Amino acid sequence: MKTDELKTWGLTDEQSEKVMAQYGKDVSKLQKENEKLIADRDKEKERADTAEETLKKFDGVDLEGMKAEVDNWKTKAENAEKDYAAQIAKRDFEDALKEEIGGYKFTSEAAKKAIMAEIREAGLKVKDGKILGLSDLLAQMKEKDASAFVDEKQEQLEAGRAKPFTGPLKGAAQPTTSEKWKSMSLDERMKLKASDPAAYERMRKGE
Repeated sequence: MKTDELKTWGLTDEQSEKVMAQYGKDVSKLQKENEKLIADRDKEKERADTAEETLKKFDGVDLEGMKAEVDNWKTKAENAEKDYAAQIAKRDFEDALKEEIGGYKFTSEAAKKAIMAEIREAGLKVKDGKILGLSDLLAQMKEKDASAFVDEKQEQLEAGRAKPFTGPLKGAAQPTTSEKWKSMSLDERMKLKASDPAAYERMRKGE
């Protein structure tokens, strides 16, 4: 469209210029829209070409087999993680068991091993380095099999028993009963009392 053509239609110069100005704006807008459409078309064509090339790479590939392989490796990784966690838990349990079982006395090494094996099978858990419920379990074990544990009270009584008082060697100067009593320590007196109460009373009285 030209200005001269507009004038032949009976438009004035001013009207012709306004029409041409508006026409120019419309043409410019249409050109921009057309350029955008062409660019979008080219992008879509590029994507289609890329997708087609990608699909060609999978020609003859067993996609189901690949998926199964991926799932298999995923399962192996999960199992490996579980095994590692179980090993760490087992190590922590053994460390805690050795620490806590050290506070108990057993009648034999075999008895100790049997008790420890039973504790492992009980399924107790470790928290903050301590085995939860271990004290209660050991109390039950003592009731069920007391012979596996050393009776500490009895052990203390046996340790407190003194050997019989033999007195000074034959031929040596014999100290008086009073001197003997004064020279004895408290521990010696208690041992004498435990082994020979009658002698203890005589010496205490100075007889």
